Amino acid sequence: MSTEFNGRMSRRGFLQAGAGLLLAAGLPSSQVRADSNEYRIVAAQARSRLAGPDRPETGVWAYDGTVPGRLVRLRQGEPARLVVENRLDEDTTVHWHGIRLPNAMDGVPGLTQPPIRSGESFVYEFTPPDAGTFWYHPHANSLEQLGRGLAGAVIVEERDLVAVDRDLLWLLADWRLRETGEIASGFSNRMEAAMSGRIGNTVTLNGEVSETEPVRAGERVRLRLVNGSLARIMALRFEEHNPVVVAIDGQPCDPHEPEAGRILLGPAMRVDVVLDMQGEAGRRYGVVDDFYDGLSYQLTELAYEEAPPLRSHPLDAPFVLPRNPLPDPDPAATERHDLTLQGGMMGGGMMAGMGGMNGGGMMQGMMGTAGGPAWAINGMSMTGDGHADMKPALTFQRGRSVALILRNQTAWWHPMHLHGHSMRVLSRNGEPVPHRQWQDTVLMAPKDVVEVAFVADNPGDWMLHCHVMDHQMSGMMTVLRVA
Repeated sequence: MSTEFNGRMSRRGFLQAGAGLLLAAGLPSSQVRADSNEYRIVAAQARSRLAGPDRPETGVWAYDGTVPGRLVRLRQGEPARLVVENRLDEDTTVHWHGIRLPNAMDGVPGLTQPPIRSGESFVYEFTPPDAGTFWYHPHANSLEQLGRGLAGAVIVEERDLVAVDRDLLWLLADWRLRETGEIASGFSNRMEAAMSGRIGNTVTLNGEVSETEPVRAGERVRLRLVNGSLARIMALRFEEHNPVVVAIDGQPCDPHEPEAGRILLGPAMRVDVVLDMQGEAGRRYGVVDDFYDGLSYQLTELAYEEAPPLRSHPLDAPFVLPRNPLPDPDPAATERHDLTLQGGMMGGGMMAGMGGMNGGGMMQGMMGTAGGPAWAINGMSMTGDGHADMKPALTFQRGRSVALILRNQTAWWHPMHLHGHSMRVLSRNGEPVPHRQWQDTVLMAPKDVVEVAFVADNPGDWMLHCHVMDHQMSGMMTVLRVA
């Protein structure tokens, strides 16, 4: 499997060639610095061998011909210029997920920019204020375009090098493949849309089914996890290893071990962990996803090389990332709003459309007309990807501190994503959330009540939606305005 840094050297070759040389020079290996904040990215059809070297190729839609698209490395606080060319046969856009950027660069067709027509280009220009792990994907026909492969990672580098031996990226995704290797049709299945969404039968790590990931005893690794799936929630467990969470959705948190040792990743979420490789040389240790009851599988194995440990004792230095310049909401001057998630199969309740309330029950709302809504927020549904003249559900004065109480009244999980801002997660079901966690995508279990807060300092109309893409497309979406 190719390294995420240059797409050519294997991870094994990178370890052998780079670790000793760079560490001998006193520098962390694999800390590849961005040499430019300018990129040209082409969206087009391509082919990729997702399921393994002995399996048929898959027709995909890809950025620059690879799945995932090439890694975009930017520098914190420095202007970036990204030219996106559309060679697909349909409109597209790019959403720079999690980056606090100007509204006109947010990639929502109709709402923040005109769609990029086939054969045309669009220039995205912004200065990323935060270092961290982000990603990019379409926000036009997003269920199918993301489901056919259009996704890539963005790393915004800290101003100073972070003291690790290696900095690894795992962009995880799942696919629904036929025996022929082709992606199964049937996007926008109404029954799936009202339940858990389109979950695939093949899971890839950086665009391939992974058997092993080579590591070396004694090294300290920063592992950036990105869930680029349409709907699959993951709970990763590292056999006989103790990952420490150091950032969530690109924002540094208080370092802590995840609950029960499982790293929970909803669609679109990112988690940075530090792994001290204290396994035995020559051994393999499984990385297992066991989120769904009875459906656990091995994502990959950490395969230790036979080489002697990189160091004789684990590093004593704590790993704490520098904070990003996020404004803290003022508890004494916070305005509070309730947003209730409704709908779905087994959810009960009523549905709404852009024209107002739907008078029937849930099954009528879900199945009554083709393309009708299956989900709602506060009794109203917005379907699709975004378009002009979407009326905001809430309007905030710029600079105000805002608290949102998100209430999941459905029987399903929802990763709720807010564009243009990061939210401090204050409480879950009445219990304070520890470790100073900021997120742009908050995973909510059925019946959860989660309180988040942020300073509404980024002007414009911003999407708030579920990142199970079927749920977004079928109604679980709204607009918040900062004026």
